[in-house]
Amino acid sequence: MQVQPEDAALELGEQLRRCRKEARLTMQYVADNAGLSVGFISQVERGLAAPSLSSLRSIARVLQRPISEFLEQPGSSTGATRRGRRVSYRVADGSISYERLSANFPGSTLRSVIIHEPPGHRSEPISHEGEELFYMLQGEITVEIEGERKILRQGDSMHFDSRRTHATWNHTDQTVSILWSGTMDVFGEETHEAVQMKDTRGTSAHSDKKGDEQ
Repeated sequence: MQVQPEDAALELGEQLRRCRKEARLTMQYVADNAGLSVGFISQVERGLAAPSLSSLRSIARVLQRPISEFLEQPGSSTGATRRGRRVSYRVADGSISYERLSANFPGSTLRSVIIHEPPGHRSEPISHEGEELFYMLQGEITVEIEGERKILRQGDSMHFDSRRTHATWNHTDQTVSILWSGTMDVFGEETHEAVQMKDTRGTSAHSDKKGDEQ
């Protein structure tokens, strides 16, 4: 039987919630350290929203779990890919699909995918370490960075500091295709990653079993 998108999202959400509970972390702590809103974390855990690839990577990093625990992605040991032969995949059968472009070799720091966003899709606002670049292959999208909006059309690009809160919106009635390149390890292939978390408003990151409403 084929897994329905809502079932896949619910399964992923339950898995993330279970990992968070095992680590005794609050949703607020995960949200603050993943650069996401607590409302979005709640939606993901309840299966009401499927995270993007970068959001899932950010959440997994805070939980100190490999992204491969939540998502199977195609590997790449060669530097060349062929149109029509790349594997297309999704996070929890969400509406966005990805095609991997970049290879993995010792010392590599650049990650690249082609992102296909459906009409009306809005990504969750996120901030994280690193930098990234969008290049519009097809269609047009609205990119919002720290409240400033710009429209990118076919052939346009944008390069920015990922620490600035950013989001995209496909404001059209057509599927858009974006070449994304960045330094965030969205494939989870770095074997040694320094993870430094911040306390949430000076309070404990850990939830207690009785009072954790999250």
